Amino acid sequence: MVLKTFGWSFAVTALGLVAAIFYGGWAAFGIVAILSVLEISLSFDNAVVNAGILKKMNAFWQKIFLTIGILIAVFGMRLVFPVVIVAVSASLGPIEAVDLALTDKDRYQELVTDAHPSIAAFGGMFLLMIFLDFIFEDRDIKWLGWLERPLSKLGKVDMLSACIALIVLLVSAITFGAHAHQHGGTHADKAETVLLSGIAGLITYLVVGGLSGFFEDKLEEEEEREHEAEEQAERAGKPKSAVKLAGKAAFFMFLYLEVLDASFSFDGVIGAFAITNDIVLMALGLGIGAMYVRSLTVYLVREGTLDDYVYLEHGAHYAIGALAVVLLVTIQYEINEFITGMIGVVLIGASFWSSVRRNKRLAEAGGDGGKEKVEVSSGV
Repeated sequence: MVLKTFGWSFAVTALGLVAAIFYGGWAAFGIVAILSVLEISLSFDNAVVNAGILKKMNAFWQKIFLTIGILIAVFGMRLVFPVVIVAVSASLGPIEAVDLALTDKDRYQELVTDAHPSIAAFGGMFLLMIFLDFIFEDRDIKWLGWLERPLSKLGKVDMLSACIALIVLLVSAITFGAHAHQHGGTHADKAETVLLSGIAGLITYLVVGGLSGFFEDKLEEEEEREHEAEEQAERAGKPKSAVKLAGKAAFFMFLYLEVLDASFSFDGVIGAFAITNDIVLMALGLGIGAMYVRSLTVYLVREGTLDDYVYLEHGAHYAIGALAVVLLVTIQYEINEFITGMIGVVLIGASFWSSVRRNKRLAEAGGDGGKEKVEVSSGV
């Protein structure tokens, strides 16, 4: 099972490391290996959230996510995206931006760093909305009950998530502009850009999440109409199969997954510049890491891990909230990538341990080990 799920990841790892040796020798090999580990550690929470969404999709769209989706993730976010942000921020053509990335790496890194505030604002707002919508939703399974119970009551207020997110964005933009102006920084005139980028992240979340939610509701209506037929089939001794997302519903869920993956990738792409400003090594290392994130997503879906360890998704969403805060803070201050990665690892590790303890308690009480059917939210 492990070889079948992670086989492509192992193959891409081998090819990527060999390519790194041919490109820049053993030094390049080491850099690519470090970048791969960085991407995996920063994106583990991404895999958990992806699995919660992917399990709702049918087999066809799961394959699309793992084929076309990985091309978008590796080539789009890890190779094209760093070039695009330089092209946009420096008003360069795509060819000029690629030439700059390959021939003047220091200037290229400078331009990416200069574009970081707007990137962090967009990604931070998108991830913050995912976290807020999750934490304000009333769900059967609660991990930190003392916190989630009162927040779920607050969540009954319409548009509360968007209001809080906009307040956070406004505070971030104002403090960033004031700090930059006070210190005479190069970003003194970019508070407006941060504000617009954050609003764009919020709009992207609302549009993509709203469309996927709309078509998911349509699917639920179809499920209700088929409910009686399924019950009759079950009484007749035939297996009862769950209806999976397909068609337009699956397409918009796929689109949501890609935007989500892009938002998760911001910290990895930006953090990679702390290790190298060589776009080729960056693409190899982050691409290898992205493959493992995809394989881990599939493993979680096929093994039913989210059903067995019911707090994992909670831990992943708390990690999303932490990452959103980190991205918004890095608009103004620098935070070490190790800290960013460890926050996610610690939160998911804690949620996993809590799930294990819960399953043990249920088993001792004569339950079924925590494998009962539970409601799992995608955060949309």
